[in-house]
Amino acid sequence: MASVDLSGIYRGYIACLNGQDWSNLGKFVHEDVHHNGAHIGLSGYLEMLEGDFRAIPDLHFDIALLLCEPPRIASRLQFDCTPTGVLFDMAVNGRRVRFVENVFYEFLDGRIRNVWSVIDKTAIADQL
Repeated sequence: MASVDLSGIYRGYIACLNGQDWSNLGKFVHEDVHHNGAHIGLSGYLEMLEGDFRAIPDLHFDIALLLCEPPRIASRLQFDCTPTGVLFDMAVNGRRVRFVENVFYEFLDGRIRNVWSVIDKTAIADQL
């Protein structure tokens, strides 16, 4: 798979998330997906994302950096949002916060099979 194709698939995945187009999530995420080493499957992945959007109604994934080396992608995502309550064990309670996520994906058969995510929680704590 060429890195141009992988980049396009990833951008489609981000558009799917931003549009909360859950009926098409399986086009981008493998049914046997793992997140930070834990097998959660597609249904668990969807549940995680739905929970994210409940906690952060204005959640928007913004790609700041994207590197492709098939079958992997490294991405730096930026967020500027207003979580409604507790986020990562911190009482944000409607305050606007900005933070980044460094996330690595491994693809299998053109879909995300493994996700490793590191969120800059210190940036959030510093804003509170």
